[in-house]
Amino acid sequence: MGAIITGLSGNEIYCLEKQDLSPGDIAIGNSVISLGLIGSVVSGFKTLIGGEVEPITRIIHEGRDRAYNRIVKDATKRGCVGITGVTSELIFHGSNVEFLSIGSCVYRDEKMGEQLEFSSSGDGQSLYCLIDCGFKPKQFVFGNVAYSIGLGGGVLGSLKSLARGEIKEFSDIFNQTRHLALSRIKSEARKAGANAVLGINTSIFPLGGVQEMLMIGTAAYHQDLPNVYRQSPLSSDLTLEETWNLINQGYMPVQLVLGASVYSLGLVGNITSAFKSFSRGEISELTSLIYEAREQALKYIEKDARSSGADRVVGVKTYVYNLGGGMIEFLAIGTAVRKMDNIGTTSTQLLPQAIIRDRETFINTAQDSPSVSLNSPTNNSSAFGIVGGLLSSIFVVTYLLIKLSFR
Repeated sequence: MGAIITGLSGNEIYCLEKQDLSPGDIAIGNSVISLGLIGSVVSGFKTLIGGEVEPITRIIHEGRDRAYNRIVKDATKRGCVGITGVTSELIFHGSNVEFLSIGSCVYRDEKMGEQLEFSSSGDGQSLYCLIDCGFKPKQFVFGNVAYSIGLGGGVLGSLKSLARGEIKEFSDIFNQTRHLALSRIKSEARKAGANAVLGINTSIFPLGGVQEMLMIGTAAYHQDLPNVYRQSPLSSDLTLEETWNLINQGYMPVQLVLGASVYSLGLVGNITSAFKSFSRGEISELTSLIYEAREQALKYIEKDARSSGADRVVGVKTYVYNLGGGMIEFLAIGTAVRKMDNIGTTSTQLLPQAIIRDRETFINTAQDSPSVSLNSPTNNSSAFGIVGGLLSSIFVVTYLLIKLSFR
């Protein structure tokens, strides 16, 4: 037997060996399709007000699923019992896109297994925490939705943007599409025989004229959870290290909660704030708009949390997206948790090796990645970039209005 080629770090290997797991080779699965296929479907299925583009969702889902099935086949041939750190990536090759899944095989007691027992999106450290929390890993799962603002986005947005405030139609569309990805990953977990999907990571990718929202996580089973979670698995976007800390204190994550609000400054507000921006000081219209949009997104989260019977919502993060046409989406996402009896961790203290982050030892700044998301979120501290974009648009509108008034 030759040398093992693994993607696991020293910290991951240390943690896995505490769970009687040893490192194996890297496993790979992929599938390549033409972007032209996606573009042709998009042009035929654009809707007036936007929302999910179901044919694109299906094409992307099938591509990701093929890549995952092939990594499972590769790992099974290697005789491992599990795969950890499974990814679901998009890599652009000119006019084609590759769906790629990579992970590292693991063995139990360095012995070959007869069949694959589990796959996990979490790395070796996360897998250690998952098992120590009393969960049995089942399967890497994902849920996705491809959506567009729609052909009517520009027209409807322009009409609605004459008035300042939330554009409820768009807020409803974005909340619906965001929740579709969540419901689908939970459905995949239920099919895998799990009652939880943990360590969810959410990404948004631009692809062929639409955006895809992707959630990946690990479906797992906990024998002490109430039976209700067999039909509707609990969900969480907390890291597994955070999850360990909460369960150690008797709190169980029960529901990933999210809320989206789409706001417009409005034509009157644009002009007013444009004139104010010529002088130094606070632009009150923008201040109040951003505050209201963020508060509205948090209200949507609170509504989700109430329906899950949560005691707390933790790990809340807010993101800002510039949708164009003077519209901004605020997305808030977090995890609702609840106090439960008869839960806890096997270990009383979390291993230091489970929380040490590996240091990057190869950094390439020679070229930009061709797959950088053009719709990547900015956190609250980066909101000035979006405000700057709004102000640029305001200046142009103001200039045209002044020019027209002197004709």
